[in-house]
Amino acid sequence: MNSSRSLNRRQSREVDRIAIEEYGMSGLVLMENAGRGCVDLLEQLGIRGPVGVLCGKGNNGGDGFVIARHLWIRGYVARVLLVPPADELSGDAATNFAILQKADGLIVHLSEEGGPAALPEALDFAADGCDWLVDCLLGTGATGAPRPPYDTLIEWMNAEQVKRLAVDVPSGLDCDTGEASATTVRADVTATFVTSKIGYEQPSAREYVGEVRVVDIGIPPGLVERLA
Repeated sequence: MNSSRSLNRRQSREVDRIAIEEYGMSGLVLMENAGRGCVDLLEQLGIRGPVGVLCGKGNNGGDGFVIARHLWIRGYVARVLLVPPADELSGDAATNFAILQKADGLIVHLSEEGGPAALPEALDFAADGCDWLVDCLLGTGATGAPRPPYDTLIEWMNAEQVKRLAVDVPSGLDCDTGEASATTVRADVTATFVTSKIGYEQPSAREYVGEVRVVDIGIPPGLVERLA
């Protein structure tokens, strides 16, 4: 469902809650649909080389694990750059990471690469030849300026001469106000779920969200209208 309405952070969380608690949908199904939908979008946009997927520890990172798996399934080279230690993952994100570990693909554990001094070398290795970098670092629930090492990762992403896809929200951008932190991902395309977010309509957000594309994750019709 690609609704023309835009939602705020609270309403977006409520959509997920109602879908899971009242409609009986699984969070894993919603995450699967989100990740697969992002890969569908990447294919529409064109994939002409490896894809680097930067993953945090929340559900946004879980979306990234699904994205990487579906890229591998479809024959693309995808490299996962995992920011937190794997044992800090929980819930649906941990489940999808466990699935990912059993697949045959490259996972770079940035927390094990020797600390901040070794970060640039690990990143450059993972991004070598990449056509796209996918931002799955911080989701719509994140507020305030990104903390280390996320700020360093965002600055690195912005400096790379590649295309950038933000998943649900460019990390560092407030999805309610459209205000950017000092370190905010500058996306070419933002793939956001269910509806656009109210902050993306603000002039201050335009240089960060790029083209906004709404990805259908299987939310039943009428749920968005009920909340908006």
